[in-house]
Amino acid sequence: MKNEFLNPPGLCPTFGWTQVVSHTGGKTIYISGQTAVDAQGQVVGKGDLRAQAERAWECIGIALQAAGATFGDLVKTNLYVVNFQPEQLPVLREVRARYVSADKPPAST
Repeated sequence: MKNEFLNPPGLCPTFGWTQVVSHTGGKTIYISGQTAVDAQGQVVGKGDLRAQAERAWECIGIALQAAGATFGDLVKTNLYVVNFQPEQLPVLREVRARYVSADKPPAST
């Protein structure tokens, strides 16, 4: 698989994500939305955004591994936070940074 990570001139600066990711070859893996729920169906870190974000990324890792992939293979992520507040963004970025490449992070919404 070949991934090309591009941040072309004229687009805004990025913070842990890439503006354009091009992928050729290999297979495509789709992962359903992952949340802060454990293998028994129990919410992890109720009321704790950091703990919930960590669990969601752990779940993504489990899903990737099951499909024979790693976080380095990610080309696109979507993040949804219920009742999001702008002051929560640093926590979400810090947790994400533990899982995605600093040099070649996936595109993100």
